[in-house]
Amino acid sequence: MGYAIETDGLAKTFAKAEALKGIDVRIPAGTIFGFLGPNGAGKTTTVRLLTGVLKPSGGQARVLGLDAAADSTEVRRRIGVLTETAGNYERLAARDNLVIFGQLYGLKKVAAVERAGELLKFFGLEERAMERVETFSTGMKKRLLLARALIHEPEVLFLDEPTSGLDPEAAHHVLELIKGLCVERRRTVFICTHNLDEAQRLCDTVAVIDAGRVLAQGTLKELEEKLWSRAEVVVELEEVNARVAGAVSNFAAEGRGIETAAGREAGGSEGVAAAAAAANILRIPLRSHEQIPDLVAEIVRAGGRIRAVQPVKHSLEEIYMKLMGGGGDELAKH
Repeated sequence: MGYAIETDGLAKTFAKAEALKGIDVRIPAGTIFGFLGPNGAGKTTTVRLLTGVLKPSGGQARVLGLDAAADSTEVRRRIGVLTETAGNYERLAARDNLVIFGQLYGLKKVAAVERAGELLKFFGLEERAMERVETFSTGMKKRLLLARALIHEPEVLFLDEPTSGLDPEAAHHVLELIKGLCVERRRTVFICTHNLDEAQRLCDTVAVIDAGRVLAQGTLKELEEKLWSRAEVVVELEEVNARVAGAVSNFAAEGRGIETAAGREAGGSEGVAAAAAAANILRIPLRSHEQIPDLVAEIVRAGGRIRAVQPVKHSLEEIYMKLMGGGGDELAKH
């Protein structure tokens, strides 16, 4: 399928300030990509370089195989952009908003009207097509803006905080529509957002940027494996007695302590038994998840009765905070 977006050493300097310090990003076609980072990290500058609005000070950006700087007109013809502050023509009907933008992108009026009808149906606005946008809810207006960004059938869609200002129900609807664009219409979607929960649910891959540098990029599983060298598993038992505690402690990787659900640390079998007296849930460090079957067998041999076993999964928020706290420096060493 190839990459829809690639950057190699992409850099941008304003006066004496380095906004981007040589970033390398690869985004497969037909996927949803999340670009995460604090304000001032370089997200907006990156998008402006990718969309041909700015020219780089160094490196290169390619969108759909085109040089974003040298072929900026063709790039903009094949992409759609929705900024956080974009607005509709409030006193015009929904369909007219789309038709006008379709014609601005070079569509004949008949084609623009047909395309507008398709998009209004896809975004659930068909019955309100001839009503003024000023009568729409915030969620409906956001859906119309998404439709407008797609009026010329772009292959790549850039979205900045697509659910900003929406209530939970409207935000959920917009996210489902974005998923549909990727799955049903094979669009590549590039999202800048501060909403880590939404990014975790929506994105196939993410990149975290700070101070003009990409700290890490990949799927959540890839980033988790890079940032946490050990695996962990949570085991719920009917009872944690001394025999079970001893077996678990002996099994734990390199003698590390066992943490109970109450958050206490225990160093050996006696400590595990004492700490587990108030809780029958243990959080156990392992060398890898491949050890889980052996751990379960060891607990059973010790007479333990297991209610549940759950590998610990780190959230995108945990990944983000670890990277921002210096985890990215550790990745760079490898």
